[in-house]
Amino acid sequence: MNVTSKGRYALRIMLYLAQHRSEGYVSLKTISESTELSMKYLEMIVGNLKKAELVDSSRGKDGGYKLCRAPEEY
Repeated sequence: MNVTSKGRYALRIMLYLAQHRSEGYVSLKTISESTELSMKYLEMIVGNLKKAELVDSSRGKDGGYKLCRAPEEY
């Protein structure tokens, strides 16, 4: 089975959000700095994850992304 680079990065984002679940919403900038992925590429991937209802987003000062469900449910 072949997993694309976009798929690998999506998994890295999901793992990061699972590990930092207690922090609530995590900004895309924080994810970018921690995973060393470009913001532009992350925006595209997170948009797909949101459409698939795997992550939830919030706008504003304390906004960002978090998992929709508990990590064990994925």
